[in-house]
Amino acid sequence: MIKDITIGQYFPGRSPVHRLDPRVKILLALGYIVLLFIAQNAWGLALGVVLGFGAYVISQIPLVMILKSLKPVVPIIIFTAVLNMLFVDGEALWQWWIIKITREGIHTAVFMAVRIICLIAGTSLLTYTTSPIALTDGIERLMNPLKRFHFPVHELAMMMTIALRFIPTLIEETDKIMSAQKARGADLETGGLMQRARALIPILIPLFVSSFRRADELALAMECRCYRGGEGRTRMKQLHMGPGDFAACGIILACIAGVVALNLLLP
Repeated sequence: MIKDITIGQYFPGRSPVHRLDPRVKILLALGYIVLLFIAQNAWGLALGVVLGFGAYVISQIPLVMILKSLKPVVPIIIFTAVLNMLFVDGEALWQWWIIKITREGIHTAVFMAVRIICLIAGTSLLTYTTSPIALTDGIERLMNPLKRFHFPVHELAMMMTIALRFIPTLIEETDKIMSAQKARGADLETGGLMQRARALIPILIPLFVSSFRRADELALAMECRCYRGGEGRTRMKQLHMGPGDFAACGIILACIAGVVALNLLLP
């Protein structure tokens, strides 16, 4: 399961979504999050589902990647759905002692589960279609106004992108360590909760050692390339917004306006 986690991975391509300006893609991801959270009925949420599905189709990212991106949060989705189903007041369909399943609870559980799924899938598309370097440039450009307050914009953007970039690397390293421990006879999948927690110790220690070694190697490589932060730094590729970027912004704004209208017309 660990090797199937796709958080932070980038899939090169030439689709219209890949060619969008990284600044626009970051704003589109934020706009999509806003759209999902302001949707108050099924029609508004359905519009968000259609928008996210269309973005995946246009980006030519396999839809199976949605399932892979959801694997780490499946327990959270199930837990949230169960809580909403059991503790939302309304018309009771089944009741035993203090446990009660209501029609409104089922509706809320399904609504929240779909919202979380769309949230994870939509934000994952940002890293699927944007390289780490482009993502760094986009974050830094969007945060440029903070430089007036002597905020370390470049350094913060670089740290965020490096952390995101190394998620797949750490996942791969964890999978290798687990395979090596299993080959030595370690039992990582059976026993109670405490037994499984103790079984993770032989995995966490070499993982931490490997992480610090990678961090030291990365720092040495940056020093060898005379990296000194963002001051005086030039860029080989300049960011420019094109007609596709303005069209994408118009689509997300129209969808947000549509969700607001649906909230008012269909309370």
